[in-house]
Amino acid sequence: MALEHALLVALSERPASGLELTKRFETSLGFFWHATHQQIYRVLARMEADGWVTVEVVEQDGRPDKRVHTPSDTGRKVLAEWLATPTPMETFRSELAVKMRGASYGERAALLRNLREVRADHALRLATYERMEREQFPEPAGLEPRLRDRWLVLRGGIRLERFWIDWIDEYLQAHEPHTMETS
Repeated sequence: MALEHALLVALSERPASGLELTKRFETSLGFFWHATHQQIYRVLARMEADGWVTVEVVEQDGRPDKRVHTPSDTGRKVLAEWLATPTPMETFRSELAVKMRGASYGERAALLRNLREVRADHALRLATYERMEREQFPEPAGLEPRLRDRWLVLRGGIRLERFWIDWIDEYLQAHEPHTMETS
């Protein structure tokens, strides 16, 4: 997947300026696809040049004009083709997993401290996702398909954070100082 596809999805949900997209990435798409402010603006410019988006200039009092991007017919076609393309199985790549496996060859206590910090970060993100679910999807049973897709992705994020917390807890419990081997 390229950033272009993530932007086409976001713009299909709601047309936006580059600044609005950046803010939305920080609170939704950015949880699973990171992009900087500069990357978003650079890619939007390329998408406009390629005819994937149209731009409406909106005048603002006391501020520069706002450029609101919307997928063009070409952009919608590109998105539909990308959505129809089979996705290979996601690969799991984790520096933390490699450190967990190699902890016997270094300072395990330092890794355990780091794991506690990482666990706290995952717990915070889980709480954020669960709050978002309560606020944005209080009655998911009746959601229209577009909103159901967003809810299901959020549910995937919740499950992923629970996975990390459970896995880190299992590792930490297996290596509490009183049960660690001395050799």
